[in-house]
Amino acid sequence: MKGVVKFERGSGFVELRDVVDRAPECNQVKVEVKATGICGSDLHVYHDTINYRIRTPVVMGHEFSGVVVDRGSEVTGVEVGDRVTGEPSVYICGRCPYCLSEHYNLCPDRRVLGYWHDGSFAPYCNATFVHRLPDSVGFEAGALTELLACCVHTVIEQAGVSAADFVAVTGPGPVGLLSALVAMAEGGTVLLCGTSRDGERLKLASELGVEHVVNVEADDPLKRVQELTQGYGADVVVECSGAAPGIDLALDLVRKRGKVAQMGLPGKPVEVDFEKVAYKELQVSGGVGQRRPAWERSLKLMELGVIEAERLVSHDLPLADWARGFEMMEKQEAVKVLLRP
Repeated sequence: MKGVVKFERGSGFVELRDVVDRAPECNQVKVEVKATGICGSDLHVYHDTINYRIRTPVVMGHEFSGVVVDRGSEVTGVEVGDRVTGEPSVYICGRCPYCLSEHYNLCPDRRVLGYWHDGSFAPYCNATFVHRLPDSVGFEAGALTELLACCVHTVIEQAGVSAADFVAVTGPGPVGLLSALVAMAEGGTVLLCGTSRDGERLKLASELGVEHVVNVEADDPLKRVQELTQGYGADVVVECSGAAPGIDLALDLVRKRGKVAQMGLPGKPVEVDFEKVAYKELQVSGGVGQRRPAWERSLKLMELGVIEAERLVSHDLPLADWARGFEMMEKQEAVKVLLRP
């Protein structure tokens, strides 16, 4: 079978090539991939700018949904024919304090799909932790569960957004859009910031119900936030751009004693005015990956129709057109691209 392979470290070194169709391990299931999303972190893997463990050659991709076609001898609770989505974590130690407290996304021995183990940019992939898709959740939305779970983890579990919070989100890509929807689901009022290049994404945000959208090149986001919060600032800011100006803006938009959660990955060291954290007595957190409770909540949010993740999908391409999909995401010509193996 053919897969999109990162075959050597360094920027580039990715191509569609023949890959081995391996049987699942005793604790894994084999999934026939029906849809798989291009994530911003896939672009970092392409350019080798992600600060995470990579082993080459490796089939890329970690956002997916599909149908179970085989299972290992130790697998229970999942049957051949089940419609599923799967967690990127292939291996966790199960013994460290992070695993034992169900924060296994921080396990020092964690190894994941598309980085260390062959991922979902192929017709089949083997997954260790899978979740059944509710009947009302299609493969398109199912492929976005991993991304939504990341947002649930950061917005709810890390930043603690709750009802009546004023939440600013910087960066209207897929992460920013889903973070805005999660904050709204928790009862927050959301203002989403983007640039002129993000016109279509900001338009989609409005269509999805985001109350306030701001093009920071045409309007002053700090002034808008102050007008909407009686001059105090946002209770919570979720930074999703991964760009130094976005991080600085997040520290400006948040009120004193407010919260800032960093989701965007710069891919390199950036310079920001971190002194603002001290002067404003901020609570700053990060979010990487997700935990099982975030997966369960994400599936429930989609099952109930609270979040229609499939509406973020702007382009649906065959796997052979992976390079076009990567280029579209890089140039921000797409909101979310799905590949079909």
